[in-house]
Amino acid sequence: MFNLVQGRRNYFIFSGFLIFLGIAAMLYSLATTGAPFQMGVDFRGGSRFELQFSEPVTEPEIEAVFAETGVTHPTVIALRAEGMTNAWQVRTEFVTPEEAQAIENRLAAEVAPLLPNTTQVQSVSSSVGDEVTKAAFIAIVVAAVVVLVYIMYVFRQVPNSFRYGASAVAAMLHDLFIIFGFAAITGVVLGWEVDALFLTAVLTVAGFSLQDTIVVFDRIRENIGKRPLEKFEIIVNRSILETIHRSLATQLNAMFVMVAILLFGGVSIRPFIAVLFVGMLSGTYSSIFTAVPLLVSWEKGEIPFVNS
Repeated sequence: MFNLVQGRRNYFIFSGFLIFLGIAAMLYSLATTGAPFQMGVDFRGGSRFELQFSEPVTEPEIEAVFAETGVTHPTVIALRAEGMTNAWQVRTEFVTPEEAQAIENRLAAEVAPLLPNTTQVQSVSSSVGDEVTKAAFIAIVVAAVVVLVYIMYVFRQVPNSFRYGASAVAAMLHDLFIIFGFAAITGVVLGWEVDALFLTAVLTVAGFSLQDTIVVFDRIRENIGKRPLEKFEIIVNRSILETIHRSLATQLNAMFVMVAILLFGGVSIRPFIAVLFVGMLSGTYSSIFTAVPLLVSWEKGEIPFVNS
């Protein structure tokens, strides 16, 4: 039987290297821009246009007009609702009423006529992004505590049940650091900005990561009861091989959809999908190559200062 947990030191080194690259990118971004990521309008404040054209238009056409007026990195989102056709929302840096009117005139002249009495321009406060960030942080902390307590209760008949919960939370933090690093690197290299959708990706990745890890740990718990005399490392390896096909099948289906969106979807949603893709890829990896090896190392007394 192929022993997956035997190379756990190499897995830890690989994960540490990726996290180190991400932290380095965040520090570089912090030193050059004052923030660990390239912040979008949701976090630094700006203006929001709501536009409805009389005929179909494309995202690149709208972006081109904003770029011509000196507005960099506009976030263009198609609006879909009953009674709304050819409607778009564009979030930009702060613009004056005069600049906004000039942009509207150019859009009407170069892209398509705007429907009368449908255009709205509003100021967006950065406090909205701050509030959402605090809510997301609280949600992650609460999720970590709940999962830790849940696993300790469900695994209470297994020796050292706390270690299972702590390893699952550590794998989730591993995935969050991976996507934080990815966001920082793409911000530095590609100029991608972090907006409210990034927080949605963070919460989604945290949920997927915990779900995958719990599935593997639950199989370990079952096999411990079935094979009480078998070595722990062998039980863990057997459990991984029994559940790996389920994890891969579930994640690959979602990843194929995200690859299609990355290739053929709109430019404005591409950073969100890319972060989500990397996070789910990391979640699949960490469930097998971070959480479980960490548990084995803990059980074998290989982790200093935390063994009782």
